[in-house]
This record gives sequence, structure tokens and C-alpha cells, in this order.
Amino acid sequence: MTLQQWQGPATHRAGRAGFSPLNARPGRPRRRRVRPQLAGWLWMAPALTAYGLFVLYPLSQTVRYSLYDWDGVGSAVFIGLDNYAAVFSEPELYSAIVHAFELIVFFSFVPTVTGLVLAAILRELSTGAGATLVRTLLFLPQAIPLAAAAIAWTWLYANNGLINQVLREVGLGRLARPWLAEFDTALPAVGVIGSWLAVGFATVLFLAGIGKTDPSLYEAARLDGAGRVREFLAVTLPALRQEIVVCVTVTVIWALASFDIIYVSTRGGPGYQTMVPGVAIVLQAFTAHEVGLASALAVVLLVMVLCVALPLQRLGRPE
Repeated sequence: MTLQQWQGPATHRAGRAGFSPLNARPGRPRRRRVRPQLAGWLWMAPALTAYGLFVLYPLSQTVRYSLYDWDGVGSAVFIGLDNYAAVFSEPELYSAIVHAFELIVFFSFVPTVTGLVLAAILRELSTGAGATLVRTLLFLPQAIPLAAAAIAWTWLYANNGLINQVLREVGLGRLARPWLAEFDTALPAVGVIGSWLAVGFATVLFLAGIGKTDPSLYEAARLDGAGRVREFLAVTLPALRQEIVVCVTVTVIWALASFDIIYVSTRGGPGYQTMVPGVAIVLQAFTAHEVGLASALAVVLLVMVLCVALPLQRLGRPE
């Protein structure tokens, strides 16, 4: 009997079983494959653990503290929802919420509209050498720390700052004033800082959206006789729907949760004219030692952000 005849039936039976007796390794246990779902959870476990420790647990503690009258050191007294009632009944805290919504105009609406116009203009200059320089200059504020930007604008807004000096030089000295120290101009002046910081972000985001738009749509619009304005309304705006939703969502959150710019430039003053929830939370917790009230305001701020951001995200979903 030849070797081939001897191996034939065994090899045939082994092939049907899924292995060959020539390469089988007796005594070695088979490696059990991990389920894809289980493997995914194992990869996510470190991130989920960190998220639970540094986000979910502090959030639960904040909600818990908001139900107590506590100075952060002594004993806490359970008072239920009294801190939440104080948030909406005390004029200083309620005005902080109102100011946050007023800043949406400067932090979100103005940058979004300005960014759309600038992106449309830069699309026409996309082949020019100056377009890259303009994009860099527009995005430069994003690379500057917010505290440094607030300090720089505080110098500009000073009574002898650059803005007032320019106004005096051009014969408009009657308009010169300490912009951050007057009740009527403090909040708009802070809002201008936010607009300056957000315009570059909005413009670059919209330019990226225009870059992925099918050029044939613009060609078809031109063949139909559409002008620049009609082309912008009929092609650019519909193509940038998702980018607009992202821009509005991010900038609205910036407005509602603003802290750095206002704390450095005005600390909520003069009076309470520029007070916002972020600054009020810090002052209540670390200056007034009202940890329970600060926690309640923080929870209210979180709910405000979610109530604004979640509907906006639904608008951005593809149909």
C-alpha cells in the first residue's frame, strides 16, 4: 500500500471535519474568539470609566448639592428645590440667564451670518494667493487663549485705548468712552469680543462645506442665469445646512456657557450688567460660599444648553 493510498481516506475525512491530521497539534487548546460586541466594550472600557469618574459622578454630586444649603465646609441642610426657586427669583441670578441669551446674538448670529458672507467671497478668491492669508488671519483668533484675548480687548476698550484714540483722531471724540465700564455699552462690548473670536471658526467651517459641494451645481446655476446673490441663496445655503447647524450649536453653547472673556474683562460688572451664569456660579461658590445655590445654577445652565442644542442637532440630521 502506497502512502497516498494510506492517507487518502483519512485526509478526506479530516477535510470534511475542517482540519488535517498532518498539521494538527495535539495537546494545544484552541484559541476562543472574543465576540465583536464584547471586544468593542473592552476597548471602550477605559474611556467609559474616565467619563463616569470625571463627568457623570461630578454631575450627580452637583445635582445632589443643589438640594442643600451648604457653604462647602460645614454641615449641609436639605432645602429641596429652594435653590432653584432662588435662581429665578433673585434679580442678580435671573439677569445672568437673560444676559446669556442676549449674548447669543453676538456669539452666534453675527458670526454665522458674517462667516457665510466671507466664505462666499473667499470661494471666489480661492485661486488667489491672498485667499490663504485671509483665511489665516480670520482663523488666528482661534489660536489665541481666551484670557489673553480678553486682556488685549480690555486695553483696546480703555479710556485711552486704541479705539478711543482712533475716534478722537477722526473727529468722533464725543463717542469715546470707557466701553467696559458703562452700563449701556458693557454687554455689547463683551459681545463684540465673542463675535471677533467666533467669526474665524464659522468662516473656516463654511469654507470646508463649500469645498465638498459639487461644482456642477454652481455651473448649472450660472447657465440658468443666476447672479451671485441667487447662486448663494440657491446653492451655497442649502449645501451648508449641516455646517450651519454645527456652527450655530457650538456658538450658542459658547454664549450660554461663556466664562473666560467676561471674568477677565469685567467680572460681571459694572454692577451686574455683564453677569452670566458661568461667572455667577464661580462667584457664588468661591466668594459667597453658597455651594448649593451655585450647584442649582449649574444644573439650570446644563438644562438650558441641552434644551437649545438637542433641537438644533435634530435640524442637522440628513433627511
